[in-house]
Amino acid sequence: MSKRNKLIFWIATALLSLGMLNVGIVQLIRLDVEVETMTILGFPPYIMTVLGVSKILGVIAILIPNYPLLKEWAYAGFFFTLAGALISHIILDQPFESILLPSIFLMLTVASWFFRPASRKTHTSYLNHKPSRAL
Repeated sequence: MSKRNKLIFWIATALLSLGMLNVGIVQLIRLDVEVETMTILGFPPYIMTVLGVSKILGVIAILIPNYPLLKEWAYAGFFFTLAGALISHIILDQPFESILLPSIFLMLTVASWFFRPASRKTHTSYLNHKPSRAL
């Protein structure tokens, strides 16, 4: 892995992790602004507990060494959560500021995933596997 790719990975991962940790904590403590946002989007307040815990666990999964499959699940969870947030804000015709943060964190998720080192990737040998012929 080149130094440039490693730098991109760690910057994207650090910013993504700080952002997700921040939002996860805000959702767990049910900050008034977050409760208002969730209400406007039509989500029940209890979903903030699920999302907050998921985001904090996702950050832990991405940052700890090893467990590449767990990392894939964490990245997928971040991707779908952020894509859902972005789509929700767009559908409800929210102001640009509401769309900006989910967009940035979605791009950070993709960048972190794309530039991750080989040690953080799952083995993809099954993609190249050729079925054996029956006897």
